[in-house]
Amino acid sequence: MSRISVRGLAVASATAVTAVGAVTGVASGSTGTPHEAEALVGDTTLLTDIPVGSQAEVQTASLTQQADIQAIAADATAKKDAEESARKQAAKDAVAKQKAAEKAEAEAKARKEAEEAASRSATRDPSTFAVQSSYTVAQVQEMARQIVPADQFQCFSNIVDHESSWNYQADNPSSDAYGLVQALPGSKMSSAGADWATNPATQIKWGLSYMNDRYDSPCGAWNFWQANHYY
Repeated sequence: MSRISVRGLAVASATAVTAVGAVTGVASGSTGTPHEAEALVGDTTLLTDIPVGSQAEVQTASLTQQADIQAIAADATAKKDAEESARKQAAKDAVAKQKAAEKAEAEAKARKEAEEAASRSATRDPSTFAVQSSYTVAQVQEMARQIVPADQFQCFSNIVDHESSWNYQADNPSSDAYGLVQALPGSKMSSAGADWATNPATQIKWGLSYMNDRYDSPCGAWNFWQANHYY
């Protein structure tokens, strides 16, 4: 049987700890000092020096140690793979979450725009209002609410408040301005209807058209009015 050095193994019947190749190195002319050689020899146990009954224990311990090392390495690799997989999944989840948020935001914006468009298109044609001999302020304001787009009504109302206080027969004595929006001259409103002098719906229609054409909207007209006190 060949002489094999064993190191680092605890044997029930052999208490010496061996260093693989130690004795072989000394025998082949190692450059170590005699004292070092003696230390190595004294610290070295050969498999053949171990009782036959204990050799199997030594071999089994060696295999067990190797298996433990391999298991630890495998666990470390599995842990690393799991962490990498988790990192990639987290990145995918973050991207998916961002896309979902962007989609929800776009849908909300589209709904808002659709609602605003519906509100603007839901305005009533001035010609559908029944003609009366006279109108109260409340009636005139309700007409305006149905003719002017909802998102522009407050601006329109602000201008009318300042220009005529919602009096559709307001006549400026120092000029020819007339009506709710104080068209100058009042006869300009005839482009919206021949009854411009007596029908507030006709005046509202003309005033809205004027504000849209000149300032893009009643709110544009109101912004100009605040800066200049006329429009």
